Amino acid sequence: MTIKKHLPNFITCLNLLSGCIGITEAFKGNLVNAALLIIAGAIFDFFDGFIARLVKASSPIGKDLDSLADVITFGLLPGVILFNLLKINGNIPLAINYIPLIVPVFSALRLAKFNNDPRQTGSFIGVPTPANALLIGSLPLITEFNSDFNLNFIINNPYFVISVSVIMSLLLISEIPLFALKFKTFNWKDNQIIYIFLLISLILLLLIKVAAIPLIVILYVILSVINNSILKKTK
Repeated sequence: MTIKKHLPNFITCLNLLSGCIGITEAFKGNLVNAALLIIAGAIFDFFDGFIARLVKASSPIGKDLDSLADVITFGLLPGVILFNLLKINGNIPLAINYIPLIVPVFSALRLAKFNNDPRQTGSFIGVPTPANALLIGSLPLITEFNSDFNLNFIINNPYFVISVSVIMSLLLISEIPLFALKFKTFNWKDNQIIYIFLLISLILLLLIKVAAIPLIVILYVILSVINNSILKKTK
């Protein structure tokens, strides 16, 4: 029983460790490795909650630990990746170079809101930190693995990096309701928006690989807005 009780927290700590290692990789200039560690952290983040529900080991400590890990892996690490992208590719004033570090600040605000907002028990208000981190982490992966699309000139543009930092930070704390990727049942009627999202996402990944990740996050927001509009009309 004791091992089962601590297993979710152990997996959460692996999420945190992924973020810590990713930060060291980012400061070494290994942005691809840093991005891959965001993906590793996202996998651990999924399984810690899944295992906690499976073995019925949820606890206030686990919830707090999860948020602390997310601040590092999905807040500080993507901010450091953007900081290094801007530092490498932009000849700009020093103060502007620190703009990407608003990402961890707004990520912390988003997580604090989530932990204290009763509206977010079954869905999200604002873009979740893992989705934001995966979008940002995809940028160095696209430059490395999706050269066929010639997007490097966009991603390496300092104004693009600054725009991503500001826009995604604002979306983190926005009041946009977003559906959660959780299945209570597997029937079509209750989960059609999730099935549509997963199907389109899979097609995009097969067609354009890691370049699909930013489009998938954008799709997530758009489908959520459409879904909210439909739900309001049916009430």
